[in-house]
Parts: sequence; structure tokens; C-alpha cells
Amino acid sequence: MLSSRLPKDLSPSPFFAELERAKADVLAECAEANSLPFIDMTVSSPVKAGLPVDLDDAVDEGRKAFGNWNPDASGWKSAREAVVEYYRERGGNFTAGQIILTASTSEAYSVLFKTFCDPGDVILTPMPGYPLLDTLAQLEHLECAPYFLKLKRERFDKLTDLKKVTERRSAPAEVNAFRFVLDSDSLLAAPEHAKILLLVSPHNPTGHCVSREEWNEAVRFCEENNMILVVDEVFGDYAFTDKVSRTWQYVFAPCHPERNEVESIYETSQLVDLVELGSKEQDLWDAGGGDFINLPEDGPKCPIFWLNGLSKAVGSPQLKLGWMAFYAPRENFEEIRAALEFVEDAYLSVSAPAQALGASLLKHSEAYESKVLDRLQQNWQTLREAFPSKYCPEVLGGWYAVVRLGEDDEELTLRLLREKHVLVQPGFFFDFDEDGWVVMSLLQDPAIFKEAIERIIK
Repeated sequence: MLSSRLPKDLSPSPFFAELERAKADVLAECAEANSLPFIDMTVSSPVKAGLPVDLDDAVDEGRKAFGNWNPDASGWKSAREAVVEYYRERGGNFTAGQIILTASTSEAYSVLFKTFCDPGDVILTPMPGYPLLDTLAQLEHLECAPYFLKLKRERFDKLTDLKKVTERRSAPAEVNAFRFVLDSDSLLAAPEHAKILLLVSPHNPTGHCVSREEWNEAVRFCEENNMILVVDEVFGDYAFTDKVSRTWQYVFAPCHPERNEVESIYETSQLVDLVELGSKEQDLWDAGGGDFINLPEDGPKCPIFWLNGLSKAVGSPQLKLGWMAFYAPRENFEEIRAALEFVEDAYLSVSAPAQALGASLLKHSEAYESKVLDRLQQNWQTLREAFPSKYCPEVLGGWYAVVRLGEDDEELTLRLLREKHVLVQPGFFFDFDEDGWVVMSLLQDPAIFKEAIERIIK
């Protein structure tokens, strides 16, 4: 009776059923002892972590538009222009014609899958990675094939270099640091029917951010295999170092080698003048009717989409507003935009209140993001001071960190909950290829976060 899109068994796995029982047992134990419940280190919503955005001014400003019905397959132009301004404040150069509004990032995936894929096609997703991507692909009758992130060890011989990485004044003069990097060779195992390469930057849960060298390799791979490149950058505003670049900067903005780990540039397409800021006049392409689109004439030969939304930009997943910003070669741009609008027009799922609120909230997003980033960095500092680098890889951005504690991760997760009253996520949930990994959110209140870490290492 049910669709083959769904898993054959929708019941909880034995592990997650056991985890729910353990939660109930610990809550009962804490209630009986009149003590605080377990510390939740899986919290993923700023709303639940005590970081809500102030909606009052946005509601007052946008209220008059709540009752409007002015359907546009791409979304209201005023809301798209607010997204354009969001990028402009961060050095981006998109135009309103390059923005498509959606009800969420998940819906943006669904639109892209419908637009570019046929049943049975393959999406390349990172491993380890967030399991929702597999579910979204399955619901469109698509398959996922992995490429891999791998741990890279780096040796720092100078104390000055070491400080840049660890910021520990008492550290020795030589140390090994670890971080996740893209295993570009693993892309070569892609199945024949692969249509989309999905990058996540900053990556959930490892904190990896795509370097310029990794970007070049991904773009070349998509060009050579006639694939679409999709970048999930919902955590893009939460980078921990100024060496991290947003990936659209590699296409639309000047190259700033000092801001990135890798100083190479895209060899086959010098996309921008390295001296000028912003777009060159010849990069603006007239799509007709004065609709000028920022499409570098010598840009990549594959379409590229960047996904984001209010869920992370202003910590408001409940408002249900996302977007995709996109680039395509000039000869394909109008065909692609028409196809996206055709799919979007069938649903018109973005509500008037969401678009009105989004236009207002994005004006103040930088102040909100700064507050969240302060907490993320404070908790990351607490975590890396507690664990040696070989067990706690460097986080370059995002809301999560991973730690390897060396036990079976299912048993470890249950033990930490029952004995330490700390809830973490097991690594297998994110398809880590070895046991012992756990995933922790960096969103918790810093005092609570510190208490959780002290419980774990005690």
C-alpha cells in the first residue's frame, strides 16, 4: 500500500529504541533525586539553546504584507533583493535574478532533484555526513553514493604557527594537529548515473570547510562529468577563522590567498580581476528586459547552487524560509531558471509572512550571527582544551564538533547518558567508517557545555 520511496521498516532501530528508554530512566532518576536532568549535547536549534532572534520589530515592519497574495515562482522580488543584500554585506555579488526562494533548505534539495534528476540517478554525498540527505534523495527515487572526508595530520614546528591553530601559550614547540579534508580521489568512484555532487561547507558534523584547492577539484570533476554542483552552506556565517572563504567567493569575488588555507586559484578560468572589488562590468549579463545577472564570462562550465536560509542565518527554523543562489554558464542560465520556476510554480510553498519577515530579519542578521559565533567559539575552545588534537579534529566552522573516545559508539553513547548524564550523538548515525566517534553540538550554554565536558572526562 505504501510508496517504495519510504523505508520498508519505519519503526525505530533497536539502538534508538534503547536510547529512548535510557532517556526516560535518567529523567526519572534525576526527578527522584531532585537534580537537574541530563545535559543535552545534541541541541541543534538556537531557539532551544537560549539564542532566539528578536522577532518583534520584524513582525511590526512586515505585518502589512502578511495578507498579500502576490504569487511569484521565484519568490517576492523584495525578499529576493533582501537575500542579495545579505550576500553583498558579506562580499557576494548575486543579483535578484539568481535567487530562488523555498520554504526550507530541504525543499530546495527537492526542487533541484526534481529539476535535474530522473528516478534511479545518483547523488554524491559526503561520508561522514548528515543522514537527512539520504532520506531526501530516497523520497525522490534517487540513490546516494559516497565520497569521503579523511583525517589529515599536520605538523607545526614553530611556536608562532602553533598558536594560530591551538592558541595555547603553554603548548610544546612541535605538535600534530588533525582536521578533515576532502578525499578528492574518492570522487573517481562515482557511478555512471551520478547527476549532482553535494558539498557541505562548513560540514556537518566535522567542521570541514572547502578550501580553494578542493573547490577547484570539485568544479573540474563536475565539468568533466556533466554534473551539477550543489553547496549546502547553511552554516556559512559561522566560520572560526578568517582563513575560511565562502565558496561563492571562488566564483564571484576577488581571490584573497591570505584568507584561505590554499593559495591556488582556478587555473582554467581566472574568474575575476584580483585587484578590483566586486563584479566587472563584463560579468553582468543581460537576460532581457534589463534583468542583469552576474555571470562571469569565463566562469565554470557547470551549474552551481548555494543553499541557505533563515534557519541558521537568524536562528529561526520555525519561519520556514530558505533560498538557493545560483550560477550557470550563460548559454544555459535561462533554460535552468525556467525549469526551476516551473517546479516552484507547482507548489508556491513560501508563505507571505515568511517572505515579509525574512526581508526584515536579514537586515540584522550579522548582529545575530556574531552573538551565536561567540558562543560557538567559546565552547570549541573548551572542547579542544579538554581533548588532545588527535582525538578532537580541528573545527573550521559550523555548529558541531566530533571527538573520538575509542569505544563502540553505541555503547559509549548509552554509557555517557546513563553514567554521566550527558547525551551525545553516536558516530554511526553520521556514517563514520570506524567506531568511537561521537558528535557534540557547540550551541549549548557555555557553562552547561563546560559541565558536560567535565563529566565526560571525569
